[in-house]
Amino acid sequence: MVLIHKARGAGMPNRSQPKDALDCLHAELAVEQLTTAEGTTRGAWLAFMRFGRRRFHTAPQADSDGLLFQYGTYVSSGRPMFTVDLTRQLNVSDDSEHDQYVQVRCELRYTPALDLDALGSFDSWFFYDTDTDLDGWFAAMEERLGPLLDRRPAGIDLFEEPV
Repeated sequence: MVLIHKARGAGMPNRSQPKDALDCLHAELAVEQLTTAEGTTRGAWLAFMRFGRRRFHTAPQADSDGLLFQYGTYVSSGRPMFTVDLTRQLNVSDDSEHDQYVQVRCELRYTPALDLDALGSFDSWFFYDTDTDLDGWFAAMEERLGPLLDRRPAGIDLFEEPV
């Protein structure tokens, strides 16, 4: 079963505000669920790539807008689940002197299996306004995700949290 937790609804201009990021990701995932009969990992990945290409109003510093791709087997609700975590981390500017960040996350959870255990764990960051190529990063992450692309997750959660 795929569960989506949505907190807000809003429009999405080209350069959205960080407070709208969860809505943007939710909208991208909704498009994939409408165009595919089954909510596969591929659909979530395509939605995340579109979301990842969207730019947000953030501070002009190298770590203010980043994408995180990670996976591994974790225990979060009593039993181990293989989890793919697709995260966007954004700097949220306010009038204070301290940087504040929010992470918008799409967690895909899978029933444990030997082939998933064999993948081990992995994580990789991409940050805008650095010398890293976004398309190259997406291609490398999709290669890592390859064994899961046609699988249906046991559950999907979308959420936002301060870090």
